[in-house]
Amino acid sequence: MSAEFGGRTGRQGRLSQWLRGRRPKQAADEGGRETLLLAAAEAGLPLAPAAHPAAGYGCSCDRVGCPTPARHPVSFAWQTQSTTDRAQIERWARHQPEANFITATGMVHDVLDVPLDAGREALTRLLDAGIEVGPVAESDDDRMLFFTLTRGTPEDEDEWWPCELDCHPETMDEHPGLRWHCRGSYVLVPPARLPGDDGRSVHWVRGLEHPLPDPLSLLEVLTDSCARHIGEQSGQPGTAWPLRH
Repeated sequence: MSAEFGGRTGRQGRLSQWLRGRRPKQAADEGGRETLLLAAAEAGLPLAPAAHPAAGYGCSCDRVGCPTPARHPVSFAWQTQSTTDRAQIERWARHQPEANFITATGMVHDVLDVPLDAGREALTRLLDAGIEVGPVAESDDDRMLFFTLTRGTPEDEDEWWPCELDCHPETMDEHPGLRWHCRGSYVLVPPARLPGDDGRSVHWVRGLEHPLPDPLSLLEVLTDSCARHIGEQSGQPGTAWPLRH
């Protein structure tokens, strides 16, 4: 898996060549939505359709008082439905032109999900320190998403180590700081629209041309930035951890 994402030059070249070869009418889709979704699938991110913003309840699903409007899959079978198959994603994108898409974590990639201000601080520190950072997305609900290699889902369940930072869709509110989306979780993949009349979205700030890093290489800086962010909100200084090289 590391080899697939570790070759920056080869992977960038294939992605650039693929994007240049797209048919004009596909490249001209609204905001490049289909092109970006296919690029995510080409990079190995398994996708499935999700709800989208709607008037009234704020979500296209029929659930009254939906707790996560426009942020959840449309199918309960999203884990098995998620795919990188280009033809299937094209069909979904064209038949469901308003749909957001989620990417299922814990298969190829994990996502470290942090408050936006803490994420921006951490991103600057990581880049200044010369640490490889992969794709990064910003969500206008004040979160930043760091895409990393998955820590794995071995066949032997005893070899899979749980973590207090694990975040599943039903436990989002319990993780106001750092959320680690791994097996059994998902995040919205850009481009995605969020509820509201102000054009809120989930969008890339570092694209898929950046190879996925080991999550542990980012974890110390992210947890430190989150601790300081929470400390500032509570009026107490956060603990600054030394950056190891």
